[in-house]
Amino acid sequence: MTDLSLSSAGASSLPAYRFSVGETIKHVVLILGALIVLLPFYVMLSYSFKSPAEIMQNTGGFFGLQEAFRDDYCVKLGKDVADCMVTPVIYNYTTAFQKAPLLRYLLNGAIVTASIFFIQVLVALPCAYALAKLRFWGREAVFGLVLFCLLIPVHAIALPLYIMLAKLGLTNTYAALVIPWTISVFGIFLMRQFFMTVPDDLIDAARMDGMSEFSIIWNVMLPTAVPALLAFAIFSVVAHWNDYFWPRIVITGDRDLFTPPLGLREFKGDADGDNFGPMMATATIIVAPLIVAFLIAQKRFIEGITLSGMK
Repeated sequence: MTDLSLSSAGASSLPAYRFSVGETIKHVVLILGALIVLLPFYVMLSYSFKSPAEIMQNTGGFFGLQEAFRDDYCVKLGKDVADCMVTPVIYNYTTAFQKAPLLRYLLNGAIVTASIFFIQVLVALPCAYALAKLRFWGREAVFGLVLFCLLIPVHAIALPLYIMLAKLGLTNTYAALVIPWTISVFGIFLMRQFFMTVPDDLIDAARMDGMSEFSIIWNVMLPTAVPALLAFAIFSVVAHWNDYFWPRIVITGDRDLFTPPLGLREFKGDADGDNFGPMMATATIIVAPLIVAFLIAQKRFIEGITLSGMK
């Protein structure tokens, strides 16, 4: 009887052991995935502190050998080390701001991404509300077209869009950077999925109070959709802040309209790689606002994605 109880106890503990092993494997895989994702950021940040020689030879650790860095640049500048006022750890960053108007590029990026997101929300909310809560003929067909548009890559429509903007004389303007992306089918889809989770009773109560459909959208649905909007904001801002393809096409002559990714072209590496350090410093400056914004909105972002998937 004792042996039987012991064997049953051992059997009951076996699933827990297997569960712990599975959890360990899961965490190991997640840690490896995180390391793979973080490695480019580590290299970018490390190179932003190093001298050209250390970058080319991949030496110096994370921050580089700061004295060697100072000596290299002082020799390059033709100055005595004793008289050369170079602060190695921030030299690439100061050089980046001196070589290009980075503040102007960052401002352009903020204007473009904020304008795109604001107009996308103005369009996506009414469309998503209609597809989620209104009953009309052809609603499912319209939603099917929205899903179909998600499959169309931007490169497939780039040429027609450019020709249209060129004929209207809008190239080399903010309008060229903003107009093609003011309708986001992904935003419509995401918000529609979120609105499907909102109880119909809430909308019926608002209608009984005499609210119009547009009043319901902006006064009832919008406050409830904040988590989904923050999730969509992350996708929209990251996509357009980092976009190099489209600005490179429509901004060809006016340097004052360069967005942050276009600004990286100011630091194209020469044959000796002298610009690699400032280029990595610029890339760090460009990425930093996105990382900070995501860390601030992380909880709401996850909440918005989760709720948008519920029905």
